[in-house]
Amino acid sequence: MKMVALATLAAFLTVGTARAAENYKVDPVHSSVIFGVRHANIGNVYGRFDDFSGAVTLDDADASKDSISFEIQAASVNTRVAKRDEHLRSPDFLNARQYPKISFKSTSVKKGENNVLEVTGDLTLHGVTRAVTIPVQILGTGQFPPGTPRVGMEANFTVKRGEFDIKGMPGAVGDEIRLIVAVEAAK
Repeated sequence: MKMVALATLAAFLTVGTARAAENYKVDPVHSSVIFGVRHANIGNVYGRFDDFSGAVTLDDADASKDSISFEIQAASVNTRVAKRDEHLRSPDFLNARQYPKISFKSTSVKKGENNVLEVTGDLTLHGVTRAVTIPVQILGTGQFPPGTPRVGMEANFTVKRGEFDIKGMPGAVGDEIRLIVAVEAAK
């Protein structure tokens, strides 16, 4: 009887520990990185990045144990206009040859209201690293395909390209870059 009780307790503790901090990997097939910027102070131009990866750790009991890391290949910029994409990869903007990766690594996470996490971390863009705080909404959890746990998250935020030493075409291209990072991450 004692062995059964000990085995049950051990199983419970193992399950409790496994659920405390869950690790996920970004599924690029079901995720998007979209950006928008003002053009000539007239309208907005949108694009996306096609090549990215990331990892998420979530602990329901303690958000301070959560972490998010994300990496984008700068050369994967895609506005559906080849000549513009080539210019965005150039030293005028992303300088993708010299700075091939755009990355984010969280340094702290706090729980907010309505399933929003306040994620502070280091954003590296164009060779410049700055601390930023990004609101990340947990959209939902589930299994897809059945048996594969997933979490959906979305971050909407703005960065100023001038703060990352991206100076090409001032006036013609706005300083604020709006980003939407919509992620499904799977265990």
